[in-house]
Amino acid sequence: PKTIALPELRRHGHPMAVVLVAGGGGFLGSYLCRALLRAGNVVLCLDNYSTGREDNVRDLFARSNFYRIDADITGPISVNGKVDQIYNLACPASPAAYGGREAVSTTKTCVLGALNLLELAKAHRATILQASTSEVYGDPTVHPQPESYRGNVNCTGPRACYDEGKRCAESLFFDYHRNEGIAIRVVRIFNTYGPRMGVTDGRVVSNFICQALEGDDVTIYGDGSQTRSLCYVDDCIDFLLRAMNAEQDFTGPVNCGNPGEITVEQLARTIVEKTGSRSRIVHRPLPVDDPRRRCPDISLAREHFGWTPRVSLGDGLATTIDYFRVILGLWKIGPDGILEPVRR
Repeated sequence: PKTIALPELRRHGHPMAVVLVAGGGGFLGSYLCRALLRAGNVVLCLDNYSTGREDNVRDLFARSNFYRIDADITGPISVNGKVDQIYNLACPASPAAYGGREAVSTTKTCVLGALNLLELAKAHRATILQASTSEVYGDPTVHPQPESYRGNVNCTGPRACYDEGKRCAESLFFDYHRNEGIAIRVVRIFNTYGPRMGVTDGRVVSNFICQALEGDDVTIYGDGSQTRSLCYVDDCIDFLLRAMNAEQDFTGPVNCGNPGEITVEQLARTIVEKTGSRSRIVHRPLPVDDPRRRCPDISLAREHFGWTPRVSLGDGLATTIDYFRVILGLWKIGPDGILEPVRR
């Protein structure tokens, strides 16, 4: 087992919570680490950086209450020192990352990773949160999707490694809760976007923005009538923190997403307009099992947490587009902190 030795973290009568974030170097994980640090916690950032990036958390390495742990959750993990909370965000989250030859490793991450982190939670009597996904609903026949909907997943399709892997992880979480008394939280995250998404991430928002900014064709798979509901990253992180710190008898599953629905065609045209791009919009065949409609019912989130997304799609896209302008070298941050175009 990978054993992590921690120094004495609770000093001078100030009991800081020790929180392990699996997948802490990823898109969502890097935001979560920062939010936990701002709240005064000790953060253990565990990642093997297969899809996460060191640059996402590099500025945190020097923090005295931040610990970098290079490890893979498919192997057993042991921590010397009390862990209070565990977030499991470790898994590829886009078809480009989990498809093809990475399918088996994705299933291992979902299933073996859940088992290993649940065992760690059992050893420490820690509360553990599973970042599940709207993909457990598959190509839904119920709309919008409530947590009671059992889904329409193709268990032999090319996306099954992720869809079924996450469904299996949920079942493991509830078995450990029932049989071992582990305090669990299961959150089903719908499409989330924002700065720090990877350029080659493969998800619809980053794809469209990068294509539009570089003047390439903006590629829609299918006729563009399929819908997505896009939640800005800050709203998602706010929800994860609320769910983790909910009353002890709350387990979920609970949807986390923005119920504002938009077609893929509308999204593409919005991004082309916002970037000022001259890119053409082109169509390619729809991939197998690509969901036709995706929209969360967030009644449970409103009822338990009083939570609703606050960042509009327009504001979220504007911030995300500016991020990619810098990452792609099209803009730079000037001496006054204002973004300005790079002269070529």
